[in-house]
Amino acid sequence: MSDSLLSNVRYPSVPLIVHDPYFSIWSAHDHLNDGWESHWTGSGVGLCGLLRVDGSCCTFAGEPGVAPAIPQTGVEVLPTRTVYRFENELVKLAVTFLTPALPHRPDILSRPVTYIIFEVESADGRPHRAQVYFDMGGESCVDQPGDSVVWSRYRHGDFELMSFASAVQNPLNRSGDNLRIDWGRSYLGVPKKFNACTAMRPNRELRGAFAASGTIPEDDLLDMPRAVRQGWVSAAVAIELEVAAQGAASAWIVAGYDDVWAIEYLHRKLAAYWKSFFRDFGGLLTAVYAEYETLKSECEAYDAELTADAVKVGGERYAVLLGGAFRQAIAAHKLVADLDGTLLFFSKENFSNGCIATVDVTYPSAPLFLLTQPALLKGMLIPILEYAGTSRWKFPFAPHDIGTYPLANGQVYGGGEETEDDQMPVEECGNMLILAGALLKFSGDKAFIDRYLSTWKKWAYYLLDKGYDPENQLCTDDFAGHLAHNTNLSLKAILALECYALIARENGEAAEAGKFHSAAQDAANRWCVDALDGDHYRLAFDQPGTWSQKYNLIWDRLLGFGLFPEEVAKRELAFYRTKQERYGLPLDNRRTYTKLDWIVWSATLTGDDADFRALVDPLYDWLNETPSRVPMNDWYEATDGRQVCFQARSVVGGLFIKLLADPGVRAKYLAKLKIHS
Repeated sequence: MSDSLLSNVRYPSVPLIVHDPYFSIWSAHDHLNDGWESHWTGSGVGLCGLLRVDGSCCTFAGEPGVAPAIPQTGVEVLPTRTVYRFENELVKLAVTFLTPALPHRPDILSRPVTYIIFEVESADGRPHRAQVYFDMGGESCVDQPGDSVVWSRYRHGDFELMSFASAVQNPLNRSGDNLRIDWGRSYLGVPKKFNACTAMRPNRELRGAFAASGTIPEDDLLDMPRAVRQGWVSAAVAIELEVAAQGAASAWIVAGYDDVWAIEYLHRKLAAYWKSFFRDFGGLLTAVYAEYETLKSECEAYDAELTADAVKVGGERYAVLLGGAFRQAIAAHKLVADLDGTLLFFSKENFSNGCIATVDVTYPSAPLFLLTQPALLKGMLIPILEYAGTSRWKFPFAPHDIGTYPLANGQVYGGGEETEDDQMPVEECGNMLILAGALLKFSGDKAFIDRYLSTWKKWAYYLLDKGYDPENQLCTDDFAGHLAHNTNLSLKAILALECYALIARENGEAAEAGKFHSAAQDAANRWCVDALDGDHYRLAFDQPGTWSQKYNLIWDRLLGFGLFPEEVAKRELAFYRTKQERYGLPLDNRRTYTKLDWIVWSATLTGDDADFRALVDPLYDWLNETPSRVPMNDWYEATDGRQVCFQARSVVGGLFIKLLADPGVRAKYLAKLKIHS
């Protein structure tokens, strides 16, 4: 990939410390030193970075206050790393936020620790004395800046360790969307080998002292608890670096979070998955220290490989999109262990309604996980399947969700557990069956499918009866309202029937498989006639002169079913290319808004490179030009690029569908799983 394309992208918001729906810090600025950082919800989180060189101080992170900004020369957003580069007349500075979010290694992925790496190189060919300063306050462990925190230090064999915690600890005390965690403990640690100075005091004192003299106070403030905004007490680190005339000097620190309890699932409290491997956070930090070099190298190699694959399969602009989507898709989930050790992966429906384990959020996010770690997709499906098997779920169709994050205690959407009002019966049955078929096809995990065979069968028979011509109901694009006779929803049901035929066939049920294959093929043949509207296919069977993206059709090609003639996808893509707006293809004829994930699915329908780039290239322009400075949002106006709603959601995992569609790429990432199994 060309360096200029990768380092000069203006992401609307850049991932810094991004792990889960609570521990998630971003920069919504063109430059890291244009302003303060924030949680993905927009709530402020002030990280400050200062650099002194030969007595002269500059700001590299946060709003310049005590020192002017050092010019930023570029930023690269890669799958596991964000790399900022700065330069003045004396030195070059690289600041890397490294989160080892390696899907093929869930034990590593679940670690709530980001490495922050500083590398200083001489720019003028002379040696320099440099000092790097970084601070982090208590904002990450409270919901509001008026909430009170306490702070402390801990003895650890490898780190000087400082910590903040909410003054009142009540884990899993509430649920909702625009909320931040107010339990657990945040950490800032610096390896003892760097002989760093550390302090915990109001940030103005810390920053002012460092800018003026290169030192920070020796004493911590002991007046606590106090509100976060009362002096903005921060944990600060100052590290000395001797920069040679040639070569670079480097140091690193870590930012981490121990949430104690992560998820409540059917009224039992579950801890984060990493706790299956370590007795406590101190043990985790020992591994974090010992494995720094190995993980740094592994992440660099992973980033290079995934980026190269994206460029080869979809082009440089596509690779840029995936760089921004990777950590966001993962960090919109929480990885936990059930009481028996089963891996569970709970999504949060960010800036939508806050639902947890939403099926029609899992569905669009699935391509990333089908490609890189099917166990994570299983971890999304298991809670739904287990809940649907309880006496509480009395309907013949699949649930929509199992609660509001982080409390997964039962469906809250629509009619909840009480009525069929505003449910998504065809949508969610179709999603679950298609994902089951994809898991079986791509990972061969028959044991998992067999465990829930009766549930798959029940939902398949529901679709056999209700799926072809859906009644007036919601689909995943519920913001568009109820729609009867939805042709795209019909496609989902048809392909779900074929997925159940695949499941039955793998279980030796030839008659059942034949029955559902015949039903799917007959329905596909009918669809091609009933939905046709000249040079394209309708939004609804009974609405001539309408159109919509038929993104659900992608599974016919991905799973090798061949239910629909290739001409169907070709006709649709030719039509789509006449309907594009400046920043992408609208969702359908009713409005000019669009969905980021569905555009990439639609672009992949024909397998033709020209079709793909025609639909995806405008998304790169949108990424660079949208006025909405939030973590990649997936619902926006195709005309002016403005956010309609949604941000920081897991559905951007759907952008990986082009990679998933490539058999060679799939095989390569499957091989990684075998190496680390």
